Order: sequence, then structure tokens, then C-alpha cells
Amino acid sequence: MAAPVRKGDEVEVRIDTLAYGGNGVGRLDGFVVFVRGGLPGDLVRARATKVKKGFAEATRTALLEPGPDRVDAPCRHFGVCGGCRFQDLAYESQLDAKHAQVRDALVRLGGFADPPLEPIVPARSVYGYRNKLEYSFAHGDEGLVLGFHRAGRWDEVIDVEECLLTTDTGNAIREAVKGWARAESLEAYDQKSQTGYLRHLVVREGRHTGQVLVLLVTAPGERFDADFLIETLTQFPAVRSVHWAVNDRPAEVTNLPTRLLWGNPWIEEELLGLRFRIRPNAFLQTNTEMAETLYTLAREAAGLTGSGTVYDLYCGTGTIGLALAADAESVWGVEISEESVACAIENAEANGISNARFFAGNVGQSVEELAERAGPPDVVVVDPPRAGLAGKALRRTGALCAPRIVYVSCNPTTLASDLAVLRDEYGYELVRCTPVDMFPHTPHIESVSLLRRAPSSAEEHDAGDAVE
Repeated sequence: MAAPVRKGDEVEVRIDTLAYGGNGVGRLDGFVVFVRGGLPGDLVRARATKVKKGFAEATRTALLEPGPDRVDAPCRHFGVCGGCRFQDLAYESQLDAKHAQVRDALVRLGGFADPPLEPIVPARSVYGYRNKLEYSFAHGDEGLVLGFHRAGRWDEVIDVEECLLTTDTGNAIREAVKGWARAESLEAYDQKSQTGYLRHLVVREGRHTGQVLVLLVTAPGERFDADFLIETLTQFPAVRSVHWAVNDRPAEVTNLPTRLLWGNPWIEEELLGLRFRIRPNAFLQTNTEMAETLYTLAREAAGLTGSGTVYDLYCGTGTIGLALAADAESVWGVEISEESVACAIENAEANGISNARFFAGNVGQSVEELAERAGPPDVVVVDPPRAGLAGKALRRTGALCAPRIVYVSCNPTTLASDLAVLRDEYGYELVRCTPVDMFPHTPHIESVSLLRRAPSSAEEHDAGDAVE
């Protein structure tokens, strides 16, 4: 089919559904158009930004007729800020769309004709749910600004007055740091020219403990008054830890070695009755409330009864593995981040858990060695990054032949393809997949899947010989 639109053309299109990633899906005489800013039921005018053989991408320029599930977005920065794309879509419709996207991935990419998909678990809180936010410093029309990137732009930052995803304390800390930076006459880093000084501010909150960690990221050189920064931050009793990191590379990253300026090296969070130490770069799910829900589902899927060996792959700070430890004989965690592993070891000790061990290493390269050391697993829990169980990690996880795999995913597309390989090449059956909404108003969706492996006839024969 020849494309009925060219780049730069404006067209009218009715939006039918949402694609994974958040763009509206409409059709012009059967030709698919993905429209940023389009919601189901909308009639929009959109300008084509990219045209390919089978589809076009476009940006909404006018809303001609709103769909039935449009609502007023409460955030004053909505539509300008690059986050929270779906504040103008009723929450129930957000849940329906995310559930449908998981199903579509399992059917279309995974080849599961009738996937055992459970109802989606909604978020407990639809605002104020984040325990971590990263802000960028930039030059504004009236001086230094501190906020988020403008939607669709890497080179422009909007000054945030209030973010509805954090707490009042989180908003106040950001504003205090902005005031400090202006008082110090410090220059924001400019990504285009790669000049300037202030780059990022990271605020992490222990939502159940009330503790806050603050990280300032700058270009090289100590050009600020550390005492003044500490004085600014310690006016907030919740602040327990202040760190500084230097980024000497063009890339915008915050996962860097840090120097402790004041307070404890970490803060603590509480999940499922356990206490966890969180250092600046250690991974923790950014929605504390729903992390508890996610880990409860993983614990139920593991089906442990007080015995059994658990592998916790991509274990982060050990949160899932430690939540399972009371019902297991042993837990063995692997994580590539040494800082996260240090936290996991500390967390085990702090909670008096003696049957959990954690090691730093690449999962794909470490699984075979782990099996030699720990013995075969009864349950394997995986919580990989968005890329999923790519390459060696997928093959070697499947080759473990564990009776159960609990797959915690943040990406339905990589989940579906990984499940297909585990089914087709390693004999695993998908028992159930439960979507969990960790991030309302965004396209992101988590899930917990249980896979069960039936023993092969040869394995059953060996088991019978062993019994005899």
C-alpha cells in the first residue's frame, strides 16, 4: 500500500487504540498512523513527522473532537513536561490499555494464542507515588532552572514549580536547591556547548521511613560551598544523606561514584516488614507501595514451603530474594552492580537473614558457576532490565531446568519473546501473567509471570530409578 501521507502533511485521523509506548493508533484508509498526543476516540489533526512503507508517525496539532475518556490533567506542567503523558486519560482507561498491550505482546510476539493473563493490579496511589526523581539544571530565560526535559526535546529543560508524582518534601527540597544554586551564582551545564557546571539533582525518599538522600551531580571541579549546600538541605529533618558526584562525560548520567558530603552513606526503606539500605546508585523500585504488591505476587508465584533453593537473578539490593528467604532453604543472588550487591549483603545482615548470599557478576556469565556452587535451583526469580534476558542469560537460565521460573518484567515485548524461547526450547509452560501498574499516567507496565517446567520423560525415568 502506498503511503497516503508525506512527511510534513497534516491529516485528520480518528484514534482507535494506544500502541505500546503511548502513541495513539489511527488509520487512513487502512494505513497506520501513530500519533503522539492522541487518545482513543479522539479525532485529531496531526502533522506527519516520519513516513515509512507500512506506517507513519505524527504529532497532534489540534484536538478536533475529544474521545469519551479524556479528562482534565491536574498538573500545571502537563503537555510541556516530558513525563506523565496520560494525565488526560481516565485512569480506568489507562489500565485497560496497559492490560491490552501485555495481551497483544504475548499473542503477537510470544505466540500464545490464549495467554493466561490475570486482571491488571491497579496502583494504590495514582499521584505522589515516586520515591526517586532526577532533575536537570539548565539555562532559562530568567536564569538558572531546575526541572525536567521538555516533551520530545533533549536540549531543553522546563522549570518545575510542582511535580505531582513526588511528596511535598520532595518538591520543597528541589526548590531549596534551586534557590541555593541561584544564590551561589552557579552556572548550569549546557549540553550543546558542553560547558557550565551544575548538571543534575537526584532526590531519593524512604517512603515508609521518612528518610531522604540527596545527590548533586556537577561537571569537574569543586566550585560550590559545600557547607552552604549542607545548611540548605539540613533545614529538612528528613534529609539524612547528602552526596556529590562528578560527571566528566557528555552523556547525561547520574549513576556515578559519589562522595559523601554529610550524614549517613545510605538511607533506609521498609518493604514487607524488612528494612533495606539504599545507597545513591543502588536499584530500588521507584514506587514503594507497588513494589510491595509486586514482591508479594512474586512470593506467591514462587510457591515455597520452607525448603528449596532460590536463584535471584538481577537481584538489585536483594529486595525480592530477602522477601522469599523465610520460605526457602537458601537464596542466591546475582547482580552486576557492586554497589547494589553491597546493599544486598548489608540488608541480609540488618534483617538477621542468614540463608541468603549475594554476588556481583554478569548474569549470563555467572549462572553456570552459581549452579556449581549452590546446586540446582528449585525456583529461579528473574527481574531483568528492559532488554530482558538477552543472549547467554536467557539460554543459561533455561538450561538450569528449574521447576519454576518467576519472571518480573518491565517490558511486555521482551517478556513475550523470552517466554516464547523458554517455552519452545526449554519446555516451560506459562501458568499465569499478572500485569501490575507501577507507574500511573505513563506508558510503563510491570508484570509477574509464573512458568512451570514439566520434567522430560528421561528425567522422569531417572527420578524413578532414584526412588527404586
